[in-house]
Amino acid sequence: MADLRTTYMGVELKNPIILGASSLVEDAAAIEKIERAGVSAIVFRSLFEEQIHLEQIQMEDQLVEYDNRNAEMIRLFPEIRHGGAKEHLFKLEKLISKVNIPVFASLNAMYEESWEEYALALEETGIAGLELNFYDVPVNGILTGSEIEAKQVRILTKLKKAIKIPVSVKLSPFYANPLNMIELLDKAGVNSVVLFNRFFQPEINIETEEFFYPFDLTHQKDYQLSLRFAGLLYGNIAADICTSRGISDGNDVIKMLLAGADSVQVVSAIYKNKASHITSMLEMLEEWMDARGYKTIDAFKGKLSMKNIKDPYAYKRAQYVDILMKSNEILKKYPMV
Repeated sequence: MADLRTTYMGVELKNPIILGASSLVEDAAAIEKIERAGVSAIVFRSLFEEQIHLEQIQMEDQLVEYDNRNAEMIRLFPEIRHGGAKEHLFKLEKLISKVNIPVFASLNAMYEESWEEYALALEETGIAGLELNFYDVPVNGILTGSEIEAKQVRILTKLKKAIKIPVSVKLSPFYANPLNMIELLDKAGVNSVVLFNRFFQPEINIETEEFFYPFDLTHQKDYQLSLRFAGLLYGNIAADICTSRGISDGNDVIKMLLAGADSVQVVSAIYKNKASHITSMLEMLEEWMDARGYKTIDAFKGKLSMKNIKDPYAYKRAQYVDILMKSNEILKKYPMV
């Protein structure tokens, strides 16, 4: 039987499949099924400082609203949804106590000063490590790319000194040079990088002429950008490599490991196929390894990284030259008439 053990942030996991940050952690029954299905670790949903500030404003509005009401008409305290960070920490501690696998926290703060405050509070819950979610939507051109990157490296450096647990960074693919940014994070001591964050993008309803945010799950092949950068990074950084976005089945997990990833994060695949899909993914990985005589993940991890393949330019091609050279084959498959 194949040994599926690997690491995330240097923490040993029984296999490479991690449940990524999502609202699934709010469902105790779902988490029980997910753990039983074989997931190796859980990333708790992100603590967003922006959301906490919004909830505090809403709470203050409610308190003002209650000023002129009779005592019998109102509750003694605002509703629990306004509990903010304390509620988040309580739920996180509760999850840690319920499962027998590592639980990691995720954090997105607004200000440099508050990253450390929240990180220390999260550390006290007993998490195995902390995942930093740096992305913030730019709404003007004031800050340069280099200023944003320097700020993020500075935050990581401070946190590495402030907390004792390992730290990862979940990256956006939108840096001018993601590889350079990852090298800077690696030098600052990051324990893992996650490729890549997926963001909910705004949509417009043309009937109501309003913005809305659809809940879109990832699709097959969405993993390809993560695959490319895992292959480019393998052997070049000390940090663990974790990939996410569009990893749908066991075949996708195998591809990521061959490219050089140590682990993968899945969310959409579980929403679509339920908890039992994790078992299927692990069985597919194990059967593939057994068929090829691989005893451990290290035996084939990075085998198809840029460092190890005969044609390293496979990772460099991003335009459609090769596709144009095969235009006759494409036209046969997709005729216009």
